[in-house]
Amino acid sequence: MLLARRKLKLETERLTLRPPVHADFRAWAFLRQQSQPHLVPWEPSWSADHLTRKSFTNRVYWAQRSISQGTALPLFLFRREDQMLLGAITLDNIRRGPAMAGTVGYWTGARFARQGYMREAIDCVVHHSFTRLDLSRVEAACLPENAASRGLLESSGFKYEGVAQSYLQINGRWRTHVLYAALRGDRRGKTMVGQA
Repeated sequence: MLLARRKLKLETERLTLRPPVHADFRAWAFLRQQSQPHLVPWEPSWSADHLTRKSFTNRVYWAQRSISQGTALPLFLFRREDQMLLGAITLDNIRRGPAMAGTVGYWTGARFARQGYMREAIDCVVHHSFTRLDLSRVEAACLPENAASRGLLESSGFKYEGVAQSYLQINGRWRTHVLYAALRGDRRGKTMVGQA
């Protein structure tokens, strides 16, 4: 099932989540640059043009294509009270068929960390994944030493599932990650014969 090409907007008590648009460039580049020391230890290496308008334009076009093709749901987080950009969350690698799953990744600007914003965003995206996208499973991975991210996932109902050796290149090195998943409650166990 393809995601409809419509104005996608999700809301929580304090946040508006929506896909990036070209006009977000300055706020995004400023927040990423300001938060670089906070983000770099946990992310893939930034390319030389990471903070450029051209790179951001490519990101916006990728987001549009991914949403229309139903392969990913890239969303920026804005504080509702003042429309301040706080970070981003992406449901990526959306798989249909027998898997009915996707993988969530996220980042928060340094000055907005540990204020419960990402918890709201994760809860919202997981709910959307289960109720609107009809997924059965949302997966996540983080570095074992990232206590903040592990705590966030666990408080959002994700369960620890194991370890993946050399899972992703983070900050220039192949790194082992711990794996988590949230499961849709009504999708556990045996399925009906012939059911998709």
